[in-house]
Amino acid sequence: MDITLARRVQRIKPSPTVAVTTRAAELRAAGRDIIALGAGEPDFDTPEHIRQAAIEAIGKGRTRYTAVDGTPELKQAVQAKFRNENALEYDLTQLIVSSGAKHSIYNLMAAVLDDGDEVVIPAPYWTSYPDMSKLCDAIPVVIEADQRHRFKVTAEQLDAALTEQTRLLVLNSPSNPTGAAYTREELAALGNVLEAYPRVLIMTDDIYEHILWRTDGFCNIVNACPELKERTVVVNGVSKGYAMTGWRIGYAAGPQAVIGAMKKIQSQTTTSACSISQEAATAALTGEQSCIAPMVRAFRQRHDFVVRALNAMPGVEALRGDGTFYCFPRVDAAMKRLGIRDDVAFADFLLNDAGVAVVPGSAFGLSGHIRISFATSMENLEAAMERIQRVLK
Repeated sequence: MDITLARRVQRIKPSPTVAVTTRAAELRAAGRDIIALGAGEPDFDTPEHIRQAAIEAIGKGRTRYTAVDGTPELKQAVQAKFRNENALEYDLTQLIVSSGAKHSIYNLMAAVLDDGDEVVIPAPYWTSYPDMSKLCDAIPVVIEADQRHRFKVTAEQLDAALTEQTRLLVLNSPSNPTGAAYTREELAALGNVLEAYPRVLIMTDDIYEHILWRTDGFCNIVNACPELKERTVVVNGVSKGYAMTGWRIGYAAGPQAVIGAMKKIQSQTTTSACSISQEAATAALTGEQSCIAPMVRAFRQRHDFVVRALNAMPGVEALRGDGTFYCFPRVDAAMKRLGIRDDVAFADFLLNDAGVAVVPGSAFGLSGHIRISFATSMENLEAAMERIQRVLK
């Protein structure tokens, strides 16, 4: 039988980060010694008090459907988190809990985008933003933010990209894949541009908020430009900061009309997020927060080592990041030295010749780079850097 697939499916590609992780696992299963630096997942266990809350929830039989937009306890915890950590006030009707921040982002795009709408996305970007836009019949408009600007889009670039068709601007700070975070002043400059485009909604993806070592602390565009709150959706979750990727809990806050539309979409797709995971997320947000700092210290130590090691390699240039657990080194000079045509081939070269799995930068919208995840042990990182150094020499 000749099956015809929907055009929306044919517009997108599988996640390249998942593809790299899967390929590394296949090679390991075949007996190869592979160090995987592709996955964006903390290598720490979920803190004990969070796991215990889930166990207790199971024992109490809290295994049924919850409200579509989340349990009252978790929504109140999210509300308090925004108030206490971000100085942002939201009514409970302005909050939604989803099966991961990724789910919240897709619900948002499905709620606000129509055929032909433009979504402005600074590159390097998280790989899913453009494909999600396409799934919602919108047109991704990519602004390249290179190393000269520390991978952050400028006000002038944003102004040049916005049109009458622009419906949504996507911001991610601290950034996957670069680790760069916008300053309050940089966000204020973007906000000044957005004032002239009242139809444009803003999504700020704050999932790496807690994994930040810049001394001036975290700031998103609503903190920098309170006047934009009424057209901004803030997306966050527990996956990264609390080492809870598999629990699949994200949340969003924003205008009531938008959140209500996201709830309607979620009610017809997944309904509620996992009830046990919601209990665990409530414990994460309301419980002892000291579990975060040791993980952040470890990520910064790894960051410092990886950046130093990469910059000692011929043809590699790595900028220091402000947070996350990624580094996005420029490797085009190394590619040229070795006669390698592009960053996809360079990633294949590292996988085959060094036994190190990384993700090519073109998957994030900026060729000539690779993304390295240092969400793994220092032992693995030391071995990986030695292998890469060896094959580049």
